[in-house]
Amino acid sequence: MPESRHRRNRRPRNTEIPAPRPRRGTNKWLLAVSVIIAVLVIGSFLITIIIDSLGGGGSTQQITYGSSDAYVDGVGEKQDIMRTKNHVDGNVIYNSAPPSSGDHWSAANRCGFFDDPVPDERIVHNLEHSNIIISYHLPDPADVDRLKDFYNDMNDGWRNHFTVARPYNEIAEGQVALSAWGVTDVMDGVNPERINRFYEHYVGRLGPEGAISCRGAQNAMPGG
Repeated sequence: MPESRHRRNRRPRNTEIPAPRPRRGTNKWLLAVSVIIAVLVIGSFLITIIIDSLGGGGSTQQITYGSSDAYVDGVGEKQDIMRTKNHVDGNVIYNSAPPSSGDHWSAANRCGFFDDPVPDERIVHNLEHSNIIISYHLPDPADVDRLKDFYNDMNDGWRNHFTVARPYNEIAEGQVALSAWGVTDVMDGVNPERINRFYEHYVGRLGPEGAISCRGAQNAMPGG
């Protein structure tokens, strides 16, 4: 017999069907986090572009900083790069004398010609900035004057921005040693031609932090 309308209305409803949930509004917290992440990503990209543009200096030569990859055969001797280049407070044992890489003090030395010793731990920071270190052990004052005259006649950029000259007794008497990051050249006496050749190839080119002057960052390699 057909079911009456009255009985259909009295049939129990299906209680297993979940009631529709009200739609939540936009999660403002997640939206804010997403916006912050997007800003940080875009900002880091723009900072990288700015740093590259400042450090490019118009030089088309491809240089690998922090190694001796720009070593030129016959201009000094290539040295082993030490495993770390951290800032430290105490003394450091280096793998060569004079050193050409490694841990160092947090402050670099000002450029100039010095009559008193400058610690290895300080000048290695200069090497990290692609500076050149002239270490001399010249008992004859006339040889010191000759080296100082050569220094004073240097290109201004080399002399005032990228050179520390210091007495150094860890090399043999009568010797002069030139140091760049990962390269050294030790010679007997003062040899202007040899010193100039070392500068022409290495000044501003080898340090892992790029070409940084004693007076601030440079946008170009120092001229010859």
